[in-house]
Amino acid sequence: MTPSTPYRSGQRVVRDGFPQLLQEEWTKFRTVRGWVLTMAASVLVTVSLGLLIAGGVRSTCVTGKGEGACPAPLVGPDGIAVNDRYYFVHQPLKGNGSITARVSDMTGQIRLPDAVPGVRNVKEGVVPWAKAGLLVRQSLKQGTPYAAVMLTGHHGVRMQHNYIHDVAGGPHNGPQWLRLTRSGDTITGHESDDGKTWTEVSTVKLTGLPETVEIGLFATSPGVLWEMAKAFAQATATFDQIKLQGANGSWRRDDVGVSMESDGRTPHHPGRVVESGDKLIVTGGGDIGPATVEGGLRADLMLIGGGVGLIPVLVAAVMFFTAEHRRGPIRSSPLAAPHPGRLLAAKAAVVGAVAFVAGLVASGVVVPVGLAMLRANQNPVQPITLGTELRVIVGYAALAAAAAVLALGLAALVKRGIVAVGLATALVVVPYLLATAGLVPWLLMITPAAGFAITQSVPTFAHVDVDQSLLGGYYPLPPSAGLAVTCGYATLALGVAIAVHRRKLLSGRP
Repeated sequence: MTPSTPYRSGQRVVRDGFPQLLQEEWTKFRTVRGWVLTMAASVLVTVSLGLLIAGGVRSTCVTGKGEGACPAPLVGPDGIAVNDRYYFVHQPLKGNGSITARVSDMTGQIRLPDAVPGVRNVKEGVVPWAKAGLLVRQSLKQGTPYAAVMLTGHHGVRMQHNYIHDVAGGPHNGPQWLRLTRSGDTITGHESDDGKTWTEVSTVKLTGLPETVEIGLFATSPGVLWEMAKAFAQATATFDQIKLQGANGSWRRDDVGVSMESDGRTPHHPGRVVESGDKLIVTGGGDIGPATVEGGLRADLMLIGGGVGLIPVLVAAVMFFTAEHRRGPIRSSPLAAPHPGRLLAAKAAVVGAVAFVAGLVASGVVVPVGLAMLRANQNPVQPITLGTELRVIVGYAALAAAAAVLALGLAALVKRGIVAVGLATALVVVPYLLATAGLVPWLLMITPAAGFAITQSVPTFAHVDVDQSLLGGYYPLPPSAGLAVTCGYATLALGVAIAVHRRKLLSGRP
């Protein structure tokens, strides 16, 4: 036999497994200094802008002691910032007992935009979440546990406790009998149309309730939403057919939480009670519930530079594709020849993972450090639970990853780097910047910029009316839904790009 030399291809032999593709693509990315530096620039921009904002904020408030640092937010039993202001006509209740009363009438006053400049425009009416009813609470100290059954302005009967918990009763807006019963730590609320047939609204447990509590009648009203703030509003309720079991002392009157004018002596929008026969007419302003926007500066403000910080991420993702494409069609790679979709998928996995890490480093630094700076400068800061803070930090990283994959998919479709960067920026960054300026917020529902909703740090509660705008800290979509929109766009772009390249390979076109 004649010895022969086996044929060796000029192309190196590459295993066609996806893990090998990932390793190859990761090696490509980390060995190109420009791409790595671009991702690092994203971190630097996001952190620098966030800390610049945190360091420059100085909040001042006018209180009864004059102008100075704003007080820290009032925090309720669940660690959430709360409002706790109302007019309370009450008696001490030792042990078990109950209170029954009919809310026979509910009116109020609200301030509307001035029809004549400088002349206050106050009209009769109640806001939807004006409240009047029966209340039992541990003490008059603000922020302490409580339970209440009430008639509201436009939401019927409700039972609420500890500020953030709300249960709907009947859809009544007219006269209504209410009853609140204490048995140990258990508080039960009932409602009735005629004072004879009673329906339970809810039962709650206030753990650690002392033997002696305060029980009575209350009225309060959050402000009317007007120009991104809450203007003056009050509620006035007429209570009659009042019956107490377990308490038979004299009525005490307290305007709980009322603020003072700058002179330190004059109450600002005080409440009151008027006795008329067997009736008590109670007027109060404020709210008993979550503070939301009024609870202080928000954690997501630290990521306001994240929109600009995503631009380098988009640039790096586009370059990661176009640099190889310039050397020839994607199918010419020995790794991609049989499976062009695998190469794109591998590139997407690598650039998405790198973007995730970059976003995680940026948000993991700027959020906690920025909040610490705000507190050090004596600014009121919205309380944030560990779970919410982690969702904001990790959520921004996930947004960065999805944006990077979207940019890669666009680059694979249009083939021109500058066009792909422009498209990605127009879809992800520009809508966010416009919404931040108070313009076209609806774009945050239909564009990939919806993913910024994952950074919302102000809690949302169905029983609180707020200005649903980005300036107030609220996005058009819930956090997870917003991120899902961005991920959907990224998946679509990558999927279409893979299909297009596979079709070109099968047809033999470049």
